[in-house]
Amino acid sequence: MLGQKRVRDRDRGSPLASSSTLNRLELSEPERAAGSRYKRIAAEPESFDRLLVDLFIESYKKPPREIWLDLDATDDPLHGRQEGRFFHGYYRCYCYLPLYIFCGGHLLCARLRPSNQDAAAGSVEELSRVVSQIREQWPKTRIVIRGDSGFCREAIMAWCEANRVKYVLGLSRNVRLVRAIGCELHEAGVEYGRTGEAVRNFRDFEYRTRKSWSRTRRVVGKAEHLSKGSNPRFIVTSLPSSRAGAKRLYEKLYCARGDMENRIKEQQLDLFADRTSAATMRANQLRLYFASFAYVLMHGLRRLGLAGTQLSNSQCTTIRLKLLKIGARLKITVRKVWLSFSEAYPYEKDFEQILANLRGHPIWASAG
Repeated sequence: MLGQKRVRDRDRGSPLASSSTLNRLELSEPERAAGSRYKRIAAEPESFDRLLVDLFIESYKKPPREIWLDLDATDDPLHGRQEGRFFHGYYRCYCYLPLYIFCGGHLLCARLRPSNQDAAAGSVEELSRVVSQIREQWPKTRIVIRGDSGFCREAIMAWCEANRVKYVLGLSRNVRLVRAIGCELHEAGVEYGRTGEAVRNFRDFEYRTRKSWSRTRRVVGKAEHLSKGSNPRFIVTSLPSSRAGAKRLYEKLYCARGDMENRIKEQQLDLFADRTSAATMRANQLRLYFASFAYVLMHGLRRLGLAGTQLSNSQCTTIRLKLLKIGARLKITVRKVWLSFSEAYPYEKDFEQILANLRGHPIWASAG
C-alpha cells in the first residue's frame, strides 16, 4: 500500500495510484479537498485543458504558417442513470454529447456535455480558450476552423469574423439553396443520363438567410448526381475565392475534416473514452481526460517513434496489440533494464527502430 515493496530503492515509499486512489480522485471536489480526511487530492480541469494545447504547441519546432482546427461532436451511450443523462433523438439512445477539437492528429479539447443541447453548444467558449492560448505562442499563425453543418451557427461565424479566424463549415440545404444551384443540378442530371457515371458541378455564390445570419457570406454548392439521384451539398466559408476555388474548397479543404472522425473512433473504441459509468459529470469528465492523455501518448509514439516503420500509420488499437500487449521477459540490473522478446516476435526490427527513433529525439537526448 505504501510502496515499500517496490523494486527500485528510489521508488520505495512512493505508492502508485491504486484503483481506490483514482476513485477518490473522481469523487473529490477541488473546493473541499483540503479539508477532507479521505479525499485530499483533486483534479484541476483548467490545467488539463491547458496542458492539451501546450503539448500540441511543443510538438512544433517553429510556428506553422497556418493550422486547421476541426470540431465535431459524437455520442457517448449511457446505460445507467448518470448525471446529465438525456435521450438524444438523432442517436436514439441515452447518451452524453462530448465535443472534440483536433488539429490533424493532435487533440486540443475533449469536453463532456449533456446531450439535451445543440451539437455546437459551448463551441465559442472552447474555441476562444484554445485560440487565445495558441496565439500566446504563435501570434502570426493563421487559424482556420472546420466543421460539419452542426457547427454552422451565427455565433460561431460571427466570433471567427471578429477574431481573425477563418472558417469552412457545412451548411444544411434548404429550398432556396437548392434553387440557387438548379442549373448545375440539371446539367449534372443530363450528363449522368448520358454517361451513367457520377457527375459533380460546383457553384460559388453569395447567400444570406432571411433571419438568422447577420451578414451575407460566401457559399459553395455541390451539384452532384449519383445512381440514387440528385445529391446537393453546401458549405459556407470566409476564405476568399482567390485562396481556393469552389471545387478545391469543397473536395480538398472541407472534405479533409473526415479524418477527424477516425481520431474520435480511436479515442472511444481503442482507448475507452466511452467508459463514463461514474455517477457524476465531473467524474466522467476526468475519465475522458485520462483517455485523452492516453491518446496524446499514443499519437506522440506514432509521430516520433513509428516514423520509418511499417506501423507508421497504425491506429491506436494496432499499436496496443502489436507493440504494447506482448509477452516479454523483464530483467532489472543495477545499470540496465533488459527486455527479452520471443524469437518468434514478428516486429523485432520495428521495435528496434522505434527505440532508436525515440532515443534520437531531443527530449531523450537532453534527459540522457
